[in-house]
Amino acid sequence: MKISVDPERCYGSGDCVYRVPSVFTVVDGFGAVLPGREDAGDDPAVRSAAEGCPSQAITLGRPE
Repeated sequence: MKISVDPERCYGSGDCVYRVPSVFTVVDGFGAVLPGREDAGDDPAVRSAAEGCPSQAITLGRPE
């Protein structure tokens, strides 16, 4: 599954980075997906981070 972080919704809590530092990072104070990790959405920890995102900025979807 493809992961994306909506920069318009993210307010930079860093919860995603805390939960899955191998997939998420902080760029300019906001959450982002590490380059090359965009397709890691099948990982249960990533799904948990998406569900637990306080701003609901993380989405998981099928690759286009």
